[in-house]
Amino acid sequence: AVLDKYDQVDENLRKRDAKYPTAEYLRSVTYEGLGNNHNIKIIWGCNKQPWTEIIGEGRDSEASNAIIAAADKPDPRPIYICVWGGPREIAQAIWKVQNTRSKAELNEFIGKLRIFLIACQDATHDWLMENFPNLFIIESKRTYQGIFGADNRSWAETNIINDHGPLGAIYPPRAIAGEGVIEGDSPSFLYLISANRGINDPEDPTQPGWGGEYKRVESTSHYVDGIGPSSISKWSKDFQAEFKERADWMLP
Repeated sequence: AVLDKYDQVDENLRKRDAKYPTAEYLRSVTYEGLGNNHNIKIIWGCNKQPWTEIIGEGRDSEASNAIIAAADKPDPRPIYICVWGGPREIAQAIWKVQNTRSKAELNEFIGKLRIFLIACQDATHDWLMENFPNLFIIESKRTYQGIFGADNRSWAETNIINDHGPLGAIYPPRAIAGEGVIEGDSPSFLYLISANRGINDPEDPTQPGWGGEYKRVESTSHYVDGIGPSSISKWSKDFQAEFKERADWMLP
């Protein structure tokens, strides 16, 4: 498991930055969702099946319940949901709150959420977009592709995979879009990393940042592709330099 590999390097990382969490802590806040592993058949992509086949009564999961619990805490900070794959778990959480609480409580709940969707990867994507105009959603239809080919296979092998410890060794040298640093869904997280660096305000997706630039859909809290993939690729030297630096931190 990835966390087992992380467990072998996290002490080295904390020598450079004490804020790196322990593997034990990360395991304690890792929750399982539902899917084919629990006899729920999820068909990848948009409009491939009714959303009622994958969320609803009896389809709560550790993950969906954990999202609700996080939002219910007396903490005013927003909760960022970086969706890698389909948004079934956050959709199930919203469905449960919608069907067990008042409209005012639902609005309070969704008011805490900040959701970053990468493409359309299951039937709940459109359900969220069509039924919750006041839900903060960044919908990256194509912009995320700006991270494809951020560097080639040689760069990945030299700076991440080879001679960088057990965690670096499991970095994939190729992905669906080709060889090298492909990543795919990572812009949802890079959006927050660049915000941490003071580059962008995460509450305003129209600003330039490592996760791309987006435009607001009128009369909603939804944001969709702006200028496209180039709004990510133009930052590649910056986020790749940080990726390399942190990979080096994994070494003693």
